[in-house]
Amino acid sequence: MENNFDLCVIGAGPGGYVAAIRAAQIGLKVAIIEANHLGGICLNWGCIPTKALLKCSEINHLLHDLDQYGFKAKSTEFDFNKIIKRSRDVSKKLSTGIAGLMKKNKITVIDGFAKFLSSNDISITKDNKEIDKISAKYFIIATGAKARKIPSISYDTKNIWTYREAMTPENLPKSIIIVGSGAIGVEFASFYRNMGTEVTIIEMAENILPVEDKEISQQAHKSFVNQGIKIHVNAKLKSIDNLKDKVIANIEIDNKIQQISAQKAIIAIGVEANSDNIGLENTKVQLEKSAIKTDKYLATNDSKIFAIGDVASAPWLAHKASHEGIIAAEKIASLLGKYDSKKIHPIKKENIPGCTYSYPQIASIGINEQQAKIQNLPVKIGRFPYLANGKAIASGKVEGLIKVIFHEKTGELLGAHLIGAEVTEMIQGFVIAKQAELTEEDLMHTIFPHPTMSEMMHEAVLDAYNKVIHT
Repeated sequence: MENNFDLCVIGAGPGGYVAAIRAAQIGLKVAIIEANHLGGICLNWGCIPTKALLKCSEINHLLHDLDQYGFKAKSTEFDFNKIIKRSRDVSKKLSTGIAGLMKKNKITVIDGFAKFLSSNDISITKDNKEIDKISAKYFIIATGAKARKIPSISYDTKNIWTYREAMTPENLPKSIIIVGSGAIGVEFASFYRNMGTEVTIIEMAENILPVEDKEISQQAHKSFVNQGIKIHVNAKLKSIDNLKDKVIANIEIDNKIQQISAQKAIIAIGVEANSDNIGLENTKVQLEKSAIKTDKYLATNDSKIFAIGDVASAPWLAHKASHEGIIAAEKIASLLGKYDSKKIHPIKKENIPGCTYSYPQIASIGINEQQAKIQNLPVKIGRFPYLANGKAIASGKVEGLIKVIFHEKTGELLGAHLIGAEVTEMIQGFVIAKQAELTEEDLMHTIFPHPTMSEMMHEAVLDAYNKVIHT
């Protein structure tokens, strides 16, 4: 095997494999090392398989709501094992596709675990045995993150789950407790509730989806409660009793201890960087907590090593990792004299969209109303409800809201916050507007097709300036 490369990428998730492809496109000699599966957590245990599960639960929800569309069905049933299998098959198919992309771009793929020996050399092990050593002019660390665990809780995988166990259960639990109401927790809450499970969410913040605009999170809270999900906010998890056939969560609310029991529990309190045991002590790379410190071009304190995606910083999003992979690859290519550095544009984190694929969906970009107030920004805020949109009414999807925030003086789009059907697709319109630095005038003069749900984006902009038509 060839042992010298221009670039070696450690980790083949959505950041790593994209970085490898972009570097190869430019003409670099590239190797990529993956200890588990091509596609990383996103493709194998995160973004993709969860969306496959959520699509099935959406169908189940629709089947129990046929009457509003004029249909009747004597009974509806599902095969839970087939639903889980479909999710795994989707991941497997895409992982195979990535292997094809590696071959197409002549990228050397190495199956193993990488550990730095120096800034330019790594050792690769498999089954605790060294199988090779690799040298490269530059490295990109794209090792991702793992589920954050609560030290006081025993994770036996039978009753207390992380996201991995929650995606591959043998049977559908009758009841489940979900600790944490970020995107991961809320998506699992939607999936299991739509499949018929009794769901309880425990959140220590004052609102579920705490990073979202408060108005949006409150509307999501109301929607989830109407669906039968029980929610406890301002609730601190003290402990979980793991019994033979159930779990009991002991939570503190208003200085009082409450007990909640269920068959299973999912701990979804976030992630932490996979930066340990990879030999960083043999380099000049510096950490901030567990995350690798980088500059705007994803370079670390070690001039030969870059870091991208979840291992580097929040937000922990696949599309952010992929974009950073491209920036890092192009920056390294420029250092090797194979790419024009003037063409490289650092990422603007305020322009990164976030999506939650629950029922209803939530999507956002930029600052929310609370952040605007903290920054004392003069703003104009527009809103438009789903129940006033023709396509939403025709589709039977009248629950939702589009909210936009503009700078009062400059007309800059500061943020957009959406809840409702298909908002994870619509948000891209605001992403483009923000990236292109469009003003309210540009958006007002844009013609949106009719009938579409995207018309609500236009109406929300008009509402911010007292020009709304349909409310």
